[in-house]
Amino acid sequence: MSKGLQLSKLIMGDAQADRVVPPTGFTARLTLFAAGAMAFLTVFALALSLASGRLATRWGDELAQSSTLRISAPDGQMTAQTKAALTVLESTPGIVSARALTVEEQRGLLAPWFGPDLPLDSLPIPQLIEIEETDEGYDGAGLRLRLQAEVPGAVLDDHNRWRRPLERAAGRLRLLGWVSIGLIGATTAAMITLAANAALAANAQVISVLRLIGAQDSYIARAFVRRFTLRALLGAAVGTAFGALAVFLLPSVQESGGFLTGLGFQGMAWALLALIPPLAGAVAYLATGAAARRTLGELA
Repeated sequence: MSKGLQLSKLIMGDAQADRVVPPTGFTARLTLFAAGAMAFLTVFALALSLASGRLATRWGDELAQSSTLRISAPDGQMTAQTKAALTVLESTPGIVSARALTVEEQRGLLAPWFGPDLPLDSLPIPQLIEIEETDEGYDGAGLRLRLQAEVPGAVLDDHNRWRRPLERAAGRLRLLGWVSIGLIGATTAAMITLAANAALAANAQVISVLRLIGAQDSYIARAFVRRFTLRALLGAAVGTAFGALAVFLLPSVQESGGFLTGLGFQGMAWALLALIPPLAGAVAYLATGAAARRTLGELA
């Protein structure tokens, strides 16, 4: 039988064969619930994976082409060392610009930890210099040697010790999302297989009668495959819709700015949700087909 004919029979069905599979009952509810719940979880696993990818990209872009110079010196030498450091930085190939942060900017950086009324004038706060790099970057080792000789109180931070662990963490979160999707698919297949086996066992006598009147096992199996595939499609569609709604209602980055905000879909990524019900149907099709062939062989 051609694939086109098989697909047509799967969609249109066979009224006589469909009577073999109970339209309601435990197996129907189990299949619908399993497909819906797994699709709902798949939406969040996919959102986690995509958000982790965006997070890794953003962290890499924000830290890759910037550095910070920290100057710790006595009050009488801070201004001179800051000017000397700026002179060194401006003459270093690979650096686009270097700018000393103002007192207000440094107070803003410390405000989340110490509050907005931190008396910077009476505290030994280092002077920070913001460095913007070119795409090629600069020679970090050479710059450190020059600073050591000309600005003894300067410490260069090229953000590598921050960027790499953050990118690794985001990459592992992304991998965890895809692994979760794989486990969800396997769990869906297991649940549907159990439901199909239960339905086949409950209809053993009907199957025996169908065989006596000449029905082929492929005819009987096709009825089970069609019914369970359509149930999985319906359940997955409902679960995906609820999952998409839940993700849509999550707070955005602009509203709260928290670390876990932005766990959603952007642009064309929403179209990926349309793939979840067909994939759930494909899992049900394969799982039910394997279960039907195995169980019908045991009932022979």
